[in-house]
Amino acid sequence: MASPNDKIRFALIGAGGMGTGDATDCLGLGGTEIAAVGDIYEGRLERAKERWGTQLFTTRDYREILAKKDIDAVIVATPDHWHAQIAHHALMAGKDVYVEKPMVHKFPECKMLMDAQAKSGRILQVGSQYASAMVFLKARQLIQQGALGELNLVEAWLDRNTALGAWQYSLPGPDATPERIDWDRFLGNAPKHPFDPIRLFRWRNYRDYGTGVSGDLFVHLLTGLHVATNSLGPSRIYATGGVRYWKDGRDAYDVVLALMDYPKTERHSEFTFALRVNLASGAAPPERFGLKFVGSEGTMEVTMNGVTLDRKPREAEPGTTIDNFDMATQKKILDAYRQKYPSQRATPDAMRPDGSDRFTPPRGHNAHVDHLQNWVSALRSRKPFFEDATFGSRTAGPSLAVNLSLETQRAIHWDPNNIRLI
Repeated sequence: MASPNDKIRFALIGAGGMGTGDATDCLGLGGTEIAAVGDIYEGRLERAKERWGTQLFTTRDYREILAKKDIDAVIVATPDHWHAQIAHHALMAGKDVYVEKPMVHKFPECKMLMDAQAKSGRILQVGSQYASAMVFLKARQLIQQGALGELNLVEAWLDRNTALGAWQYSLPGPDATPERIDWDRFLGNAPKHPFDPIRLFRWRNYRDYGTGVSGDLFVHLLTGLHVATNSLGPSRIYATGGVRYWKDGRDAYDVVLALMDYPKTERHSEFTFALRVNLASGAAPPERFGLKFVGSEGTMEVTMNGVTLDRKPREAEPGTTIDNFDMATQKKILDAYRQKYPSQRATPDAMRPDGSDRFTPPRGHNAHVDHLQNWVSALRSRKPFFEDATFGSRTAGPSLAVNLSLETQRAIHWDPNNIRLI
């Protein structure tokens, strides 16, 4: 265990784009040192040594990393179907873990990792940076202050319109051969399949290795929602979608819409959550991401650029009916309106405020960097960040339920308290 004055020696398992970004940001925090890298592609191991030094221990077998006593923690940034197994083995080996979202690929892995974290006493943090984004923490504060009245609906969308955003990642050069790639280790417990670099480097397009737009993107929206509302999760999930544009052989849908019912709890009122992802959206960039919280007395839109609150308090009910409505009542209502909004000469100063407030994060705020800082701080203080295995299960589980609904074309019932399918 690293002391507050020691460098935290960590390893990276899965040195693709996300993993390399995680490790780079972690090193930028100071007080950290990368000691090892594991990947099944020799080309990535070679580039890791070019980037971080020839002293780096590299291997195709992550178990060799977990056996090293001088490594404190690991970042797990592999394809989804390896997340839970490697994270579990790392916890049992006495390592702290940062595991990319979604934390799991199958439902039973939720309990496996919650049990492993409890048994090992180690730190596990899920890599969904929305948990550290100031905009969702501000949204939670405003909701708790009653700014929206009674929450009843949340709409969320995370669209894209580029080949990269649709997981059409560029392929390596001619060195991506069976001799330089441990294909069987990549497959792991997935169905056997002949060597195919496209399935490896564009693995998100295939259900055998990834969790589709739900595991990649809905899990972010669920994370932001749960941070803002302090919710444990939905009780019913229904989804629809298909491959509408990217007809490239993928079996993961490029358009998905989902509805989730959140039951009333001590933490929040009953509300419905509507989610959308379109990987070929022609909308302008500012319209490609957001969450809109709708309450009885206001709405709040959250993007990574800020929080916009529009408060529209409910007018007092006049209590009139067709039988008792008369001119006196009508005049009373009109007088009250005129008193609230007196007639004035039209000038800029006379324009009444519409109840909108705009909150923006401090300059330089980077949710991804802050999220890794929260992990490193937890490693030193031994006080886990709240996005642990339990929180991760409560966002990954409903995401997997979306996929199950798509496969079965039926509503899926989920127990948010016990974190399991019903």
